[in-house]
Amino acid sequence: MSLLDCFCTSRTQVESLRPEKQSETSIHQHLVDELPFSQLPSSTRAKDVICSTNVSHYELQVEIGRGFDNLTSVHLARHTPTGTLVTIKITNLENCTDERLKALQKAVILSHFFRHPNITTYWTVFTVGSWLWVISPFMAYGSASQLLKTYFPEGMSETLIRNILFGAVRGLSYLHQNGCIHRSIKASHILISGDGLVTLSGLSHLHSLVKHGQRHRAVYDFPQFSTSVQPWLSPELLRQDLHGYNVKSDIYSVGITACELASGKVPFQDMHRTQMLLQKLKGPPYSPLDVSIFPQSESRMKNSRSGVDSGIGESVLVSSGTQTVNSDRLQTPSSKTFSPAFFSLVQLCLQQDPEKRPSASSLLSHVFFKQMKEESQDSILTLLPPKPSIALSPVSRWTEPECDFPDEKDSNWEF
Repeated sequence: MSLLDCFCTSRTQVESLRPEKQSETSIHQHLVDELPFSQLPSSTRAKDVICSTNVSHYELQVEIGRGFDNLTSVHLARHTPTGTLVTIKITNLENCTDERLKALQKAVILSHFFRHPNITTYWTVFTVGSWLWVISPFMAYGSASQLLKTYFPEGMSETLIRNILFGAVRGLSYLHQNGCIHRSIKASHILISGDGLVTLSGLSHLHSLVKHGQRHRAVYDFPQFSTSVQPWLSPELLRQDLHGYNVKSDIYSVGITACELASGKVPFQDMHRTQMLLQKLKGPPYSPLDVSIFPQSESRMKNSRSGVDSGIGESVLVSSGTQTVNSDRLQTPSSKTFSPAFFSLVQLCLQQDPEKRPSASSLLSHVFFKQMKEESQDSILTLLPPKPSIALSPVSRWTEPECDFPDEKDSNWEF
């Protein structure tokens, strides 16, 4: 049996992976809160959707990132019949382990059934020989992680954090209601389109609680996560004990991501796995906004002198230099404080006991998100730099590479 057979594809050279060709159509019976077609964002409506499985219809422009433990290259491309810019993820299936193949298969199947504006859309999925192509909308602002690196190295404003997290948690709530655990919530898996739409990516890490028509309360599947994702993982997922974990593990990751967006640094990034686990098991009143969990030489987190009680402990002051950018909206004051509502959100998400963490749906009603309105999608654009301009130059038609991808651990976009 070939690897492509394991991936449930036919032996044709180019084969579109459509929902009706999958064996897990029963998944659709358990999906809830699907949006009517008219309510989907313009970027996902039929007039914009790219369904072509003809490789010659795509011009690869530039590689914009890597993902899936460096097994996938992410390209900006143009769909030549329509001129539409798209994102193409190309994965060599022959380099994937059986576990990776199952993860890809699951992501492809589930993505066809998900219908939510805050979940990354897969327009078309097909194989070219042993290579898997996934066509998705192009997200002009890239990931929240790339925004931090490029424009907000010392952290984002609370208003921008609220806008980004609100969209991400909405998408997460939809996944949870459909019995899925994301298992990889972090800034690099939060994408932002040119019109300000926030979507969750990283579906290859997804795990469904629905088995044989029944929804289970906990999961005991502990895949071999790469060390790069461990700082965001919950204590119960890292422990890998008999208690297992559930959707509340994603809520912990939301808390870590909130700290990442606020500081521009990834908590626990330089810690040994054992030390990280011990630190996380302390639970409240420990807060990951504490300088002790950031690299000491780079951390700019300081205790606030404002005297305002954060609701978790001392408030935090982030020293931040003014950004030198062409737009005034990117300029930040010399220091910024975060509200008690923000600290309350972080504290709730980072409870050691999963049962004490809120659900994703109840998190949306937290006081931190009270200022958000459903029609405020455009407001995020006032907090972001001008949409990046893209200089495109046609490239040669895609041919199968003769060598493996280089081993690059850092990526601008991570899917």
